[in-house]
Amino acid sequence: MSVWRKSSRSPVNDCVEVGRGIGIRDSKAPAAHLPVSADAWSAFLRRVKS
Repeated sequence: MSVWRKSSRSPVNDCVEVGRGIGIRDSKAPAAHLPVSADAWSAFLRRVKS
């Protein structure tokens, strides 16, 4: 079973969830997700933080 997380700042029903080693998904459509590699996710986070 995959573990999905969402930001504590996200509204209850409108959020993007992140699954470590899996990807990202919309909480309103959990059956589908966008695969994202660990390297791509790390690069994304570095860019957002800069």
